[in-house]
Amino acid sequence: MVELSNVGGQHDGTSMLKPATQGAPLQLPLDLVDEDPHQPRAADSPGFSAASLGELAKSVRLRGVKTPISVREHPGMPGRYIVNHGARRFRASRLAGLLTIPAFIDNDYNETDQVIENLQRNDLTAREIADYIGRELARGLRRKEIAQRISKSPAYVTQHAMLLDLPEPVARAFSSARVRDVSLVNELVQAYRDRPDVVTAWLDDDQQEITRGSVRMLREFLAQSIVLEMPNDAAQEPAASDSVPDASSLARQAREPAFKGVLLFTHAGLSCELLMRRPSSRKLAWVRYDDGRIAEVALSDLHGDAWRGV
Repeated sequence: MVELSNVGGQHDGTSMLKPATQGAPLQLPLDLVDEDPHQPRAADSPGFSAASLGELAKSVRLRGVKTPISVREHPGMPGRYIVNHGARRFRASRLAGLLTIPAFIDNDYNETDQVIENLQRNDLTAREIADYIGRELARGLRRKEIAQRISKSPAYVTQHAMLLDLPEPVARAFSSARVRDVSLVNELVQAYRDRPDVVTAWLDDDQQEITRGSVRMLREFLAQSIVLEMPNDAAQEPAASDSVPDASSLARQAREPAFKGVLLFTHAGLSCELLMRRPSSRKLAWVRYDDGRIAEVALSDLHGDAWRGV
């Protein structure tokens, strides 16, 4: 333990800090510790929510802080310290009414170290990771160098860097936390590149749940609509019943439960379903007949369309 001769009264900073055993953490007075204004956690991080900190404060009141925080000496204010890692424990200790907190001093600590430690604990949101990568890129580091620093793959860095330049509709969904999974955001970006009008209309519905399943169905739906819009050799104008719906209509269809199905057509008088397989030409499409045969046929020879649920 640490001998504090004047806890609660006046103190002169480091002169009070005497660990009772070698290697034991110091018991730093909380009023000598400052948070790092450049820490990777955002102010609205879920870990900083009132509910999250309140739960941690209850635990601290009962059992104390079991894992010491890491601090470094304040470069501009002798006798004071800046939190390297442990901001949640620091805030919870203040909420719990403690006067001191166990800490180790580590003056060889920087923002990258903070990011690495939080990544190992899965404590950073995708936005916080992206913001850190953005700052490092602005300093002139390459993505490969950033990946090496935080022990992640270049693909991981690229995927998170993408969050810094999202299409506006996807950015709104991400910023409002409707979607947090980076891989889902990436899929939405890919879908937006194919049909920005439909994806915008789909995301504009605040009641639309953005899940792995719903995004997969959206992309399958877009793939089908893109195939149907491919030009063909038919000279005549398509009939009104065969026209492709506008973006809003497509978005509504993609939200319907009935979307879980396949498009049915007739070809040479035989019923068939459209397959999501890349054709050898933009004028062709792959279909499966009711008897199981699969063939590549001309789009102009497909007639009618209907949904069949699966």
